[in-house]
Amino acid sequence: MPRVLLIEDDRAVQEGVRLALRRQGHDVTVAGTGEEGLARLRTFRPDVVVLDLMLPGLSGLEVCRRIRTEDQVPIIMATARGDDTDIVVGLEAGADDYVVKPVQARVLEARIRAVLRRVGGAPNPDGGIPKIETHGENGELAIDRAGLTVARQGVPVPLAPSELRLLLTLSASPGQVFSRQQLLEAVWEHSYHGDSRLVDACVKRLRTKMGDPAGHPVYIQTVRGFGYRFQSGHQPHAQSQPQPQPQPHSQSR
Repeated sequence: MPRVLLIEDDRAVQEGVRLALRRQGHDVTVAGTGEEGLARLRTFRPDVVVLDLMLPGLSGLEVCRRIRTEDQVPIIMATARGDDTDIVVGLEAGADDYVVKPVQARVLEARIRAVLRRVGGAPNPDGGIPKIETHGENGELAIDRAGLTVARQGVPVPLAPSELRLLLTLSASPGQVFSRQQLLEAVWEHSYHGDSRLVDACVKRLRTKMGDPAGHPVYIQTVRGFGYRFQSGHQPHAQSQPQPQPQPHSQSR
């Protein structure tokens, strides 16, 4: 039974969401403040957190950031305002997905099941054969597709489920360009268009955690006007062609 931590201060929303999710077989516990939510996170050990962005006191954004410092549990952000700024800031704080309130119970249920499937990782393109891939100079980046772990220079890189699944999807086909819509469908299982904010925010977080500089990324590169691709390592610089030397002009006699 999936365990859901709902951090929401509106009692009517609390009750409605709790009843709807329990009917779908979820074990739900509710926290009315950010501080209470952080405490319940440690004792309840949820499989997914549904987090209201507009909380009194400790804001939903700050709660999201604090959760990410100690836990990679999937977070679905619930926001009453659907403008780009709120959503992008929330996603960059570490949320895996978002819903705009008022949200229908079946939509929230679908998003919860989608993030829980992402926790299981991406399909192994080699038919389930355990494999650790190495990329970059001296194999500095190690991706364990069976163990669902990533390390850079031997140091584990903690990734949220959506970040891990995005990296597994991109790195399964190095050099292939994926459109944002393709990544939405592969990682978030969203079938609708126009929600590229999820992809862009997740790429930004992934680059930061991997130490991949946004200005000159080595691994996850932006293909302007199309999407993103994974490169296995440093690309050799194009060798400059020798410049023809000017020939001395023959002096006329």
